[in-house]
Amino acid sequence: MTNHHNHPYHLVDYSPWPLTGAIGVMTLVTGLMKWFHNFNMNLLIIGYLITLLTMYQWWRDICRESTYQGKHTMLVSNGLRWGMILFIISEIFFFISFFWAFFHSSLSPNIEIGSMWPPASIIPFNPFQIPLLNTIILITSGITVTWAHHAIMKNNFTQATQSLFLTVFLGIYFTTLQMYEYFEAPFTIADSIYGTTFFMATGFHGLHVIIGTIFLLTCFIRLINNHFSNIHHFGFEAAAWYWHFVDVVWLFLYISIYWWGN
Repeated sequence: MTNHHNHPYHLVDYSPWPLTGAIGVMTLVTGLMKWFHNFNMNLLIIGYLITLLTMYQWWRDICRESTYQGKHTMLVSNGLRWGMILFIISEIFFFISFFWAFFHSSLSPNIEIGSMWPPASIIPFNPFQIPLLNTIILITSGITVTWAHHAIMKNNFTQATQSLFLTVFLGIYFTTLQMYEYFEAPFTIADSIYGTTFFMATGFHGLHVIIGTIFLLTCFIRLINNHFSNIHHFGFEAAAWYWHFVDVVWLFLYISIYWWGN
């Protein structure tokens, strides 16, 4: 069997990673349920391990296909772009559902929560402390990832490496501050609709920041291994698009939930 073909499409090889990924996610969810009910994390840890190993090996195969085997032609790359665009649109609607729940509850608060917003006995965060600092951090990270993109297009890989490292650092810094904020929170996810919408919206955003940071860290490792050129770097572009999406969602979260919602 030969790899030579006379068409620009990518017919993917047989791969075990979709199956192991499905098994890993199923183990993860089952482990979460076991942790919630029995306070036992063993199955949860196994689920994380299976998922992380699958991620590493699947990404490794894709890096080989695109970098060394030349299977990501311009036509395939265009398809990947549309796939990423549609994925981000689906993510936008995912967050719209949380904003919908928040505004539905805050614009017409029920009598059960005191007919007021924030509800009676809830002490909200000061929007001009950690939330404002996190806003500055994410806006700065949006600037550094754009700087990295322009540096790659100019073949300045020294600056691209430096700016991408800064972006990854700022992503980790944001997550650390949000963890501190959660530990210091004067309310929980069980404290009325305010606590539920706050922690669901900001928590899922935090999860997306972690995913985006891993995405950018993978690109950073690929960048220092010379996987990108000035005309062939869609893996990085996809990570940058995702990061900008995370930035914009945070701005809406900060303005609506932290500032206006207080």
